[in-house]
Amino acid sequence: MKAIILSAGQGRRLLPLTEVTPKCCLRPGELSILEWQIREMSAAGVNEVVVVTGFGHEKVEEIVKRVKGIRARTLYNPFYAQSDNLGTCWIAREEMDGPFVLINGDTLFETDVMQRLFKDVTSYPITLATDQKISYDDDDMKIWAEGSRLCRVGKRLDLSHVNGESIGMMYFNANGAEIFVKKVEELMRQGDGLTRWYLSAIDELAQAGVVGISSIHGLSWCEVDDPVDLAYAETVVKTWSVPARVEQPENVKPGLYAFLEK
Repeated sequence: MKAIILSAGQGRRLLPLTEVTPKCCLRPGELSILEWQIREMSAAGVNEVVVVTGFGHEKVEEIVKRVKGIRARTLYNPFYAQSDNLGTCWIAREEMDGPFVLINGDTLFETDVMQRLFKDVTSYPITLATDQKISYDDDDMKIWAEGSRLCRVGKRLDLSHVNGESIGMMYFNANGAEIFVKKVEELMRQGDGLTRWYLSAIDELAQAGVVGISSIHGLSWCEVDDPVDLAYAETVVKTWSVPARVEQPENVKPGLYAFLEK
């Protein structure tokens, strides 16, 4: 299984922490955000990772070079400063050549989250991982779903319809990958393509009836947008045990794991 991680942004809401360091290289706990992601994905069965970089790409590449036990490489988006993550997906479209999972570069999740998504893959070409909570604010990427079918996703949905939120992770089967790439290419040809989120493509595809949902409610995840989120993430990752698939040889120092070289 291939995973594509969108890590091209700087994370301006985390300044000054991200003045020279991209968000995905910040460390909630013993590992960077990217390292946590790779650790949990490896345990969930992912064997290939493509990290799409932009701001501070050298620092991200340093982390990826140390990865072992899972194929990992970077793909540079030279237009990161002028585009939002729809443009980053456009850069990565040739990597979307079969079943894959797409993950936001600031989404942290325990292994069980991705395993639940893989287990709950729907009959739809695309499956969005979702969660539920009591109330939603303007910053939440809200969803409206009917049963297992996603109807809409976006930040400005009518709250009377909202019944969940996207966690920034989704699965595409081979047909879903093809559908998504075509939609990304279509939107990027429009005048506002560079300023759009990739979830605007998912929203249009949902309205066409090709997107399902997988609820990971009750499992551990969080996203890192600002300093408060980063502090919270430190408390969250402390609750995660070392996944069974990730071995810890005796010669590995505390805080490092088998997928990282010393």
